[in-house]
This record gives sequence, C-alpha cells and structure tokens, in this order.
Amino acid sequence: MPTSPASHIAVVGGGIGGLAAALAAARAGHQVTLVERAAQFGEIGAGLQLAPNASLALDELGVLDAVRQHAVAPPRLVMMDALTGDQVTSLDLRSDAYIQRFRHPYLVTHRTDLHAALLAACEDHPAIALHTGHTVTRAEQDASGVRLHFAESHEVLAADAAIAADGLHSRLRQALVGDGDPVCSRYVAFRGALPTDRMTGRMSQHAASEAVMVWAGPRMHLVQYPVRRGELYNQVAVFESDHYTPDSDDWGTEAELEERFAGTCQTVRDALPLVSRERRWPLFDRLPNSNWVHGRIVLLGDAAHPMLQYLAQGACQALEDAVALGQALAQNTGPDAAFAAYAQVREERAAQIQTNARRFGEICHLEGMGATLRNQLLSARSPEDFDDIAWVWTPATAAVPAL
Repeated sequence: MPTSPASHIAVVGGGIGGLAAALAAARAGHQVTLVERAAQFGEIGAGLQLAPNASLALDELGVLDAVRQHAVAPPRLVMMDALTGDQVTSLDLRSDAYIQRFRHPYLVTHRTDLHAALLAACEDHPAIALHTGHTVTRAEQDASGVRLHFAESHEVLAADAAIAADGLHSRLRQALVGDGDPVCSRYVAFRGALPTDRMTGRMSQHAASEAVMVWAGPRMHLVQYPVRRGELYNQVAVFESDHYTPDSDDWGTEAELEERFAGTCQTVRDALPLVSRERRWPLFDRLPNSNWVHGRIVLLGDAAHPMLQYLAQGACQALEDAVALGQALAQNTGPDAAFAAYAQVREERAAQIQTNARRFGEICHLEGMGATLRNQLLSARSPEDFDDIAWVWTPATAAVPAL
C-alpha cells in the first residue's frame, strides 16, 4: 500500500502497456482513470513471445493464470539456417537448467488474448475507470497535478499524475521530449496467424512440436510458433527493403518479400504463401531516452523505449515497466518520488535492451562468411546454456528503491 493517501492517476493509452500500468497502479492502492483514443478496446497484430521476465510480471499483476489459459509453453527455441534448412542452435525451455534459473515459463500467445486478460482484470478492479474515444491533444501540469484535454470534447480530466503509455507515436512524448519521428529500420514485417490444420508437410511437424522456430537468413528471417492453445500458427516474415525512401510508402512490398525469400530452403518457401499479406508493418525504434519523467507525467512502454523485435522484448519490457511503476507507487510518498524511483530502475535496463535488439537483428541477418561464422559459433552451444540471454530474461524490478 502507498505510504501516502491514494493518488488519482491518469493513464493515456489502452494497449498492453497502458492496461498493465493501470492495473499495477490500482493494485498499489491508487485510483486510476485510463483513456484510450480508439472507439473500443482492442489489440491488432498477431502472436508475441513472453519470456520468463514477462511471465513474472504477469504473475505480479495477478493475470498469469488467465494468460496461460490461451497461451502455449513451447519446449524449445530453435534457430535454423533459412538457406540450408539446417539447425543452428536451440534452447531447451523445459530443462532443469531453465526451470532452476528462471522459474517462470516461456510463453507464446496471441496479442488479443494477452490484451483481453489485462482488460478483464482492469474491468474487474473497482479502482479503475476505463474510457474509450478520448484522444489527448494537450497536457497541462503544475505542482498540484495534471490536466488532460481531448479532441472529442471540452472535457478536462484532472489527476494528480499521468502515465503516458500511448505507444510508438506517443503524442505526449512528442510534446515532452520533442525528439521527432521514430527511426525506421528499413525492415518490414508481414505477419499473421492461421489455423494450424492448414499446415502441411514439415510445417505441420514444426507446428506439432510447439517449438518457436526462427529461420535466419541474409537480411531477412521467418519466425513461426503456435498460439491460442495450439489452434493457430503464427508466422512473421521480416526483410530489409532495397527501395526504402523516407518520403514514400511504396517500399517493402509483397514483390520484395517474394524476391528476398526466393533463395531459401523448401520449408521456408512452403511457408511463405501462408504468411498473411493483409498488412505490412514497417519496423521502427528510437535511440534510448534517459529522461522519462517530466514533472508529474512519466513515460511507459513504447512511449518510453520503442525497440526492434529481434529480442522479442517489446511487450515484455512494457510489462516490466508496469510492475516496477506499481512497486514504486507502493513504496514512495507521492507520484514525484515514485516516478523518479521507477525511472532509476528502468531507464538503463530498457536502453540496454533497445540497443542489443538492434545488434541481435544484425547477427540474425548476416550473410556470406558472417553467417557461416555465426552458425559455427552458435552450433557449439548447449541447449541448456542460457548465459548469453539470462540478463534479458532476468528483470531488475525487485530493486525498486524508496526515495
């Protein structure tokens, strides 16, 4: 429980990070009003991976059991060479070494299922009020609190403090930090989930194994894993476009997708026609920002640290943020001290993961001799050797200080 009277905290953004933040703040004893600009709550996209640091966070938020009802706990993470079809390396997620080191499961789930579990928990919490159709246009603040203004009406939401969880293109971040547009990586993703019974041949075998398959190739990769209790199979095809220009949207096309994957092994080529083409997703991040706190407004999730997907940590880090912020709100007197304590724990860790996500993408997308050396080095690893990834999968939230 907080060491001071309960504060009224506004959360801007109703995605995974915003809902988790609202739930964490309410569980810390505060009143929460969450505003979402969409007409109804929902999450777009396909599957996501929840490493043990995310499962721990979900456990701390009281929703892990609900998430596990729809998730899959894969037995292995497997890297394959997309050109030769040979296995490069793997990690055994059911080994004693994994269980003893991380204790919480590695899960894969559909984004909508995770979002639904968090939304249900927020709807059930008496201290949380949820509002859709509220687009924040302006935030004012002084020593006593924050006032949010909306595009849809002259209504003003007054709160003691605010959490900006409004995503990659955060309006509040732009107003507070002013660091311009996110950085385009020149990579795009085509992704989606389809019924598992549409899998055939070796794809069917991979789906039945429930493993997370990463097919790494030159300037491209394919990720596959089952979601929703194994009923759906998630596929994400990622590649670098040769036709990127910052002032055009005519790049990263389906024709480029086909061209980039043309030289891959038969299993990857068999999978490609089943990759969803409904929407193309350009991949963005930002350079790390060491200033998350702006008076009584604090950044969280992609508004604070958008990252490339190569360590599968985007949602995981937003969940870590929420738990750390909840702990800070419970252990500190007033939002100012709580926000400072939260940032002290989270800023450096999130920056390290942002930076290393870029590096891992470079390793994954090596070509020629670089790819050969990568494969040789990784093939010598034991499936029970987690030393290289343990720092990512082990959160620092337990060290949230009282300031």
